[in-house]
Amino acid sequence: MILIVVKFTTKPEHTEAWPELVADFTAATRAEPGNLFFEWSRSLEEPDTFVLVEAFTDEGAEPHVASAHFAKAMVDMRPALARTPKIISRQVDGAGWEPMGELAID
Repeated sequence: MILIVVKFTTKPEHTEAWPELVADFTAATRAEPGNLFFEWSRSLEEPDTFVLVEAFTDEGAEPHVASAHFAKAMVDMRPALARTPKIISRQVDGAGWEPMGELAID
């Protein structure tokens, strides 16, 4: 699978509206056949920073980046960003989330 983590830092005046700004992009991406997960979190230390954790099948990442909703999101997000997002994108073994053995809950 392709695992991607992206950190987005928003301008303070756009921070509270960020979830709404990315809602259509999120829904469209989650509906893609090659999407395994697409999850947003907000940093506890940096309130203007949102972290996106997403994964695609090996065949699913390229159609995602080529999609109309991806192109639209790149335009729509830009005015709300304080800086260029930081990204980690890697091909990893696996097919999604797995239980953490060190914290198994019976």
